Amino acid sequence: MNLQQIEDQLQTLLAEFEQQVHFREGQLLVIGCSTSEIKGQKIGTAGGLEIAEALYKPLRVFSEKHDLYLAFQGCEHINRAITIEREAAEKYGLEPVSVVPAQKAGGSMSAYAYRQLKDPVVVEEVLGHAGIDMGQTLIGMHLKRVAVPLRTSITHIGDAVVTVATTRPKLIGGERAIYN
Repeated sequence: MNLQQIEDQLQTLLAEFEQQVHFREGQLLVIGCSTSEIKGQKIGTAGGLEIAEALYKPLRVFSEKHDLYLAFQGCEHINRAITIEREAAEKYGLEPVSVVPAQKAGGSMSAYAYRQLKDPVVVEEVLGHAGIDMGQTLIGMHLKRVAVPLRTSITHIGDAVVTVATTRPKLIGGERAIYN
């Protein structure tokens, strides 16, 4: 597994992502990541903290550049709960739960992020403003309605399929309504 290649793929994806989305300060960026899938293995079978580490740095730099909160989705063993900064949980009125993500119960990315964040907490769910899903981890459950898929030249990170999305407000009112 070439960690530099994985980091480069993510850097390219992030550069294309920011060209398509106007981020606002304090928004939630949901990150779903199967390090097993990135390695070319079945989700949840071969996690790797070294991959999580390679991905975390560009994600952190990106979040700082756009003043976003990163929200790391855990695996199914913790019900896909989200690891975030306590500040973000308080801002969005989210109640922390009692669990610490671990590599085999939470996933490598979520476990690694928990150790890197300043004041991490885990919450059951968020309504993120945008997201990156590496390895078909099904982050849609943590995105605001309505999710809008975006296309980038990066369709895989390692061997994992990548999906990128933003969200928009619901369009209501029918044919006579006026939208921005």
